[in-house]
Amino acid sequence: QVQLAESGGGLVQPGGSLRLSCAASGSIFSINVMSWYRQAPGKQRELVALITRGGTLTYADSVKGRFTISRDNAKNTVYLQMNSLKPEDTAVYYCYVASQWGQGTQVTVSS
Repeated sequence: QVQLAESGGGLVQPGGSLRLSCAASGSIFSINVMSWYRQAPGKQRELVALITRGGTLTYADSVKGRFTISRDNAKNTVYLQMNSLKPEDTAVYYCYVASQWGQGTQVTVSS
């Protein structure tokens, strides 16, 4: 199995930026897809961004142009750079890698 360690969440004002990290470890030779989801209070968990091993990118319409997903295959780490943050981005953010969920990290955008 794979263990996932998330970090980078916090409290930020509207228009600010945060960078989330998710590092994978364990007995796996290759990870094809790495992705980020988020879940706001009272809402279903939704896909935010996805990246394949070859670098193919997918974003939710709500974050296009503001968020960037990237990965470092040597470190088995996926990142989510979040810019121009809005209050509606407030949620717990989870990485999803090799059919496993990260523990979640809280992102709060508020003034």
